[in-house]
Amino acid sequence: MIILSKLQYQLNLVIMKSIKKGMLLSLFLFGSSYFLSAQKQFNALLVTTTRGWHHESIHAGVLAIQQLGVKHNFRVDLLEDNYGFTDKTLANYQVVIFLNTTGDILNNEEQKVMERFIQGGKGFMGIHSASDTEYDWAWYTQLVGRMFHIHPAIQSARLNVLDASFPGLEGFANNKQWTDEWYEFGPDQSKDLKTVLAVDENSYNPKADWAANPQRAAVSGKGMGAFHPIAWYHNFDGGRAFYTNLGHVPSDFTDPSYLSHITAGIIWAATGKK
Repeated sequence: MIILSKLQYQLNLVIMKSIKKGMLLSLFLFGSSYFLSAQKQFNALLVTTTRGWHHESIHAGVLAIQQLGVKHNFRVDLLEDNYGFTDKTLANYQVVIFLNTTGDILNNEEQKVMERFIQGGKGFMGIHSASDTEYDWAWYTQLVGRMFHIHPAIQSARLNVLDASFPGLEGFANNKQWTDEWYEFGPDQSKDLKTVLAVDENSYNPKADWAANPQRAAVSGKGMGAFHPIAWYHNFDGGRAFYTNLGHVPSDFTDPSYLSHITAGIIWAATGKK
């Protein structure tokens, strides 16, 4: 009985050691997997708040940018309203993306939060109607660089790559034809804007006339002439900002050329790396 007990004890000891090794191996593999999956190259806060026109392409844009985050290993969190737009919240992010925002979307306190975020060396990415947002906030208009004035009907036009050294523009080479809502912008709000993409006004009709309505006076536009910027970037107030006019049409967000374009803008705004 004593011998049997010793054998049982030794056998149980071997079994327990094997179990412990298996558990440790499982924990190691799980921990390694979690560690690798948790390590993102940066975190992005995606803002889609609108106080004016609500673009149909917002939904497609959210899905596309979330998938870009998966593909390029950055985290994307969605903010549909401004609850929680605080210093504490933004401390977790390296870039804020305004996707087709419109109107006055941040109150005075939230605006100061955004200013401190950029001044802390972080980045901003504006897509399409981000330039139709916060006209009365002078700092923001300088961050974006140029503000929306008017646009004609959606048309096809030829694109001109102005800075091929900036990544993500390869799909727009050779005067690629593109269909979108071509914004005419007002005067430059910052002096150091580096334009990477323009549209050829000879390839479409840039003229537009909007009648007055209860929200605004009559507006007209004749285009911007030989230099019609579409996408640009600059360092601003300690941080970085990238803006693209493209993104009105929902199908933009399934086009590989466009996805490469906004990916490069997001990465540069978040990290300062091209």
